[in-house]
Amino acid sequence: MRHGFIKVAAATPDIRVADVDYNKGQIIKQMDEAAEAGAKIIVFPELCITGYTCSDLFLQDILLSSAKKALVEIAEHTKNLDALVFVGVPIAVGGELYNVAAALNHGNILGFTTKSFLPNYGEFYEMRQFRPGPKKAEKILFGGKEIPFGPQLLFVENQMANLIVSAEICEDVWSPVPPSIEAAREGATVIVNCSASDETIGKASYREALISGQSARLISGYIYANAGEGESTTDLVFGGHNLIAENGTILAEAKRFSNGIIYTEFDVQKIANERRKNTTFTETQEHVLPRIPFGLEQTETILTRTFPSRPFVPRDDQERAKRCEEILTIQAMGLKKRLAHTHAKSAVVGISGGLDSTLALLVTAKAFDALGLERSGITAVTMPCFGTTDRTYQNACKMSLKVGATLREVRIGDAVMQHFKDIGHDLQDHSVTYENSQARERTQVLMDIANQTGGLVIGTGDMSELALGWATYNGDHMSMYGVNASVPKTLVRHLVHYYADTCEDSSLKEVLYDVLDTPVSPELLPPKDGEIAQKTEDLVGPYELHDFFLYYFLRMGYEPGKIYRIAKLSFAGEYDDETIYKWLRTFCWRFFSQQFKRSCLPDGPKVGTVALSPRGDWRMPSDACVALWIQNLEKEAGK
Repeated sequence: MRHGFIKVAAATPDIRVADVDYNKGQIIKQMDEAAEAGAKIIVFPELCITGYTCSDLFLQDILLSSAKKALVEIAEHTKNLDALVFVGVPIAVGGELYNVAAALNHGNILGFTTKSFLPNYGEFYEMRQFRPGPKKAEKILFGGKEIPFGPQLLFVENQMANLIVSAEICEDVWSPVPPSIEAAREGATVIVNCSASDETIGKASYREALISGQSARLISGYIYANAGEGESTTDLVFGGHNLIAENGTILAEAKRFSNGIIYTEFDVQKIANERRKNTTFTETQEHVLPRIPFGLEQTETILTRTFPSRPFVPRDDQERAKRCEEILTIQAMGLKKRLAHTHAKSAVVGISGGLDSTLALLVTAKAFDALGLERSGITAVTMPCFGTTDRTYQNACKMSLKVGATLREVRIGDAVMQHFKDIGHDLQDHSVTYENSQARERTQVLMDIANQTGGLVIGTGDMSELALGWATYNGDHMSMYGVNASVPKTLVRHLVHYYADTCEDSSLKEVLYDVLDTPVSPELLPPKDGEIAQKTEDLVGPYELHDFFLYYFLRMGYEPGKIYRIAKLSFAGEYDDETIYKWLRTFCWRFFSQQFKRSCLPDGPKVGTVALSPRGDWRMPSDACVALWIQNLEKEAGK
């Protein structure tokens, strides 16, 4: 349960309608199996001790007394299990019959959560046998003990502060105001649902949307355990469609029409962090719902859920293409507004033949098309200097002409050497001064050409570079509008690839493909044998790692030790542990030390959930100390 991870399970046992002893045995069997697998929260379907489809047999005392006895025996069995278990059962109280979810832990019945909304339409007629639970929880005498009984009971783990569990039953989540809303507002981070939802055409997809949507709305984990094969098929079929979702994402889903158990792990630490960030999710100040303590051993959770190694890039081809088109449109529309507002006569883009400037040029062309302007108004400037290779130079020129921009070439070597002379810098000294002088000269050229043409300088730097501070302050760091500012490097590549795949110009496509094959480099050091001598990823690390670190650091709020833990799983077979540690440490150090560059970023459009604009998503003091984060990483890595 370290780092807030807890293993959970949704189980659908084989049952026989009204055969309580058989059902009890099957529930215990699956309970043992789930606990053996490490599940700490185990959820069973609605009325599974008797079967949901008993109909008027629910009015028979023999069934109810047998169910009560079975529940006590199931609860007794949990004495040897380390889990919080929810089981559906009918309970008679005060002359009325209620559909409840019993919460069991270490041999005890902790509480009975009652069903609030009873369906009495279509194929359902629950109000024939059952009554809605009370509006507020009370206590009932059961087995000689007083036990909480009612809606929205909160089960609070003794040692894991953020683990608060609440239950609802089937129809409750389909209602306009599910009980889980108030439970979440009082702190419940995990919602469980004991359900018996039958299968009809199209219902499964709606069910998935409902559960994922509810988990997103509540910023919670949601465990949905559904009745399956074994229920009566007199009029209905139940498919055992179990679902486990976390904050809008389905983490695990059962194969329908096949009883069994599904597992995954919730990250309750992340859930709590997401709620803190979301100012529209407000917990109630006054806690009125019953809070019932339960205990779990603080054991290590073996992770089985996956963490995408390229979190910014959709795996599905169609979804990725859709995402690329949307991002290109957002970028272009942002630039379109800025060009129109400033009455700019041109847009000036520095073209290097690399990925970032290529994307900026393509976005600018899209913006000009949206404005109905001739693309010749785009001034593409290539500025060869000491590190420029023929490959990138040729690609920059060809691409600019194919897009329809006006190509200008300004060779900056003489100007930079004059600058070296002015400041007394040796031309053979290839230090940071040697590199940054070129970058700042290029920015000066672009700004002055923008003045000449009555235009704006379009920034090319991407979000990954901003996170690492891999930009020359007041050099490529500066522009009049940065179209790539919230696009991570791993996604830049896919955006250019998507444009190449969908453009109708075969020669432009050929150039773009070659750009994609070119190593990422600022080209500020002299080439070796005509080839790029300075490869960015050799210096600061692989961007696929840094984008992974950035996503889970900013979007999920993970500590470095936790990022290291999941990175080892996500990049198994690609990078060894020592390599991941090395570049994660580099990421932490650079992210903190380079904040001053992000504090004065030019404007640029936000395209995703992670962004670094000081005016929006990320505000951080430029002199914050990284020591705490480094110590956390070193501890996890055993350094």
